[in-house]
Amino acid sequence: MFDQVFGLPAHALIVHAAVIFAPLLAVLSIAYAALPRLRHKLDWALVVTAVVALGSVFAAKESGEALEHRLFQGRPSEAIEVHSGLADILVPVTAILTVASLLMVWLTRARRAPEGGGSRAVALVVSAAAVILAVAVGYYAVRTGHTGATAVWGR
Repeated sequence: MFDQVFGLPAHALIVHAAVIFAPLLAVLSIAYAALPRLRHKLDWALVVTAVVALGSVFAAKESGEALEHRLFQGRPSEAIEVHSGLADILVPVTAILTVASLLMVWLTRARRAPEGGGSRAVALVVSAAAVILAVAVGYYAVRTGHTGATAVWGR
């Protein structure tokens, strides 16, 4: 499923979505946490981006593993091993940021509701965690992409 699209390696196509949406998720999460006056404008953008980012990062990893298996048959280069190892970190960190971002939106919307549910302290803790996770996602997205490009194109 993740091996080829129209005869081309799927990874070469799918990876572009991950390169766009993972850092975008990081930026939107930080903006949502740090700029309360813009939250009402960012709610749905953050929710949609979180889901798409997680899906694209997962698909990029799976397609990369399929490409690795097809090209190297269990004997990848050291550069590919480094790239793959970073992707192994990026996927779960993106998943945790996705959950934190969705929770951050839910808590914020609950606090704005007429019944005023949701604790301010919990919302602050989740927002702080989302910012830390966003920095990690940004770092691992850049490092993973850079090591992949280096593995393909050299230095």
